[in-house]
Amino acid sequence: MHWIDYLIVIVSILAAIAMGLFFAHRQKDTNTYFAGGGRIPAWAVGMSIFATLISSVTFLAYPGAAYADNWILLVQGLMVPVVLFALIGVIVPLFRKVIRLSTYEYFERRFGLFARLYSSLAFTLGHFSKSGTVFFLVSMALSTFLDINIYTVVLVLGVTIIVLTLLGGMEAIVWMDVVQGTLLIGGGLICVVLLLFLPEGGPSEMMRIATENDKISFGPYDWDLTQLTFIVMVLNGIFYALQKYGTDQTIVQRYLASRNDHEAKKAAFIGVLMSVPIWALFMFIGTCLFSYYHAAGAPVLPEGIKADEVFPYFISHELPVGVRGLIIAALAAAAISSLDADLNCISAIAVQDYYARFKKNSDDRQQLRFGKWMVVAAGAGAVGVACLYVSWGGEGVLGALFSLYAIFSAGIVGIFLLGLFSRRANKQGLYIGIAAAVLFTAYAVLTSTKVDIDGNGTKEILLDLGEWNFTHHKYMLGVYSHLIVLFVGYAASFFFKTPLADKQLTIYGYWENTKKQRS
Repeated sequence: MHWIDYLIVIVSILAAIAMGLFFAHRQKDTNTYFAGGGRIPAWAVGMSIFATLISSVTFLAYPGAAYADNWILLVQGLMVPVVLFALIGVIVPLFRKVIRLSTYEYFERRFGLFARLYSSLAFTLGHFSKSGTVFFLVSMALSTFLDINIYTVVLVLGVTIIVLTLLGGMEAIVWMDVVQGTLLIGGGLICVVLLLFLPEGGPSEMMRIATENDKISFGPYDWDLTQLTFIVMVLNGIFYALQKYGTDQTIVQRYLASRNDHEAKKAAFIGVLMSVPIWALFMFIGTCLFSYYHAAGAPVLPEGIKADEVFPYFISHELPVGVRGLIIAALAAAAISSLDADLNCISAIAVQDYYARFKKNSDDRQQLRFGKWMVVAAGAGAVGVACLYVSWGGEGVLGALFSLYAIFSAGIVGIFLLGLFSRRANKQGLYIGIAAAVLFTAYAVLTSTKVDIDGNGTKEILLDLGEWNFTHHKYMLGVYSHLIVLFVGYAASFFFKTPLADKQLTIYGYWENTKKQRS
């Protein structure tokens, strides 16, 4: 690392802190702090959605996956526009009309308090664990690049994100995401150009090697749910899109930051239509890396290097001074872009779903103060999880905790679909559906998860039922849990006599309003 590279990385981190300080004076109420006062332009909100979706995990994992195999992981992202074009016209006006801040307020209005608490807790635990994981992964990479102790990297990155989020609120997050998203795109494009033209033969030679080794494909195309196949990724991608755009607070909160329904829809489309090409870009980087290191006269990779270590190795050894610093800054920016949104949204959930919900006499100033304390607490907790990952290597107790999270957060998309498409569905039926999904998920996790039983690498399944073990691919677990909530919850609702749900809380209200507007 040259001093210029260090300078670029330091400037990018200081810029994040400066952005928080710049917007600090505006954060006078919860609407501004959590939703930017509803005055942020659509293009900026869309850029922020893009930056949130493209995390540092994407930066590191996608090139590694494409280097080792092909583009099958991209299938998940390709499903997002399909779902978005079908439902965004319904989802955006629904949330902007029904909720004040929390996505899960809709769940309570549709199915009662338990549905709200269950879904909001699932979001909080999921994103809290994700924050710690992202902290760990990006800090490990930055520690290697910068030759700095990993705990120091975790602390510096954590403090930067906490300060940005604490002081600047949603406005600082969105505008910093615009900067960081631009940096991420620029870094990716620079890497592709260099990879295409560094070896002899240029782009044609790179594509020849990739094609001969079947690197640009989405297969296997077998109808096999036990392996990572095209159909598994299609099904997983559909529910991923529904989860992100219909139940994820980090995205729904962006709808509220837009000026009106039209602007919110535009922002959603901008975010997705930017994300898909960039997901593809980082897949293409992995393909180019394979061609580069398999071309005639190519540098020799260290023996035993893993696929997800090839891109960091290329950055460290092949990029020129300045460009290396820019790419590393883009990696840090990707982490900041996803983590600042997580902290703000976890805080918003804590305020709306718990503090304001149960302390009804609290005023806006008290809620804002509590929200800021929650940003600090969530940030410190994520840093703590990252440090535990460093100590335990990302395994052991944390793996068990996250398996428990998977069990007790099953079927969130199923709840959303049940509420949106059925007026007949009621809370009693939903609770039975949730119970069924939790039991199924517990069975699937326990009968498919292997753990080290003696510390020497000997792994056994937690609950071995022989031929009754869950054998489908792990990506199908989420699909099944959502479907169980949807179908069991719907069927069980017929055993309880309750009034039909308010039409305005379902898709039927949207259709009715659309007809009125046209007439």
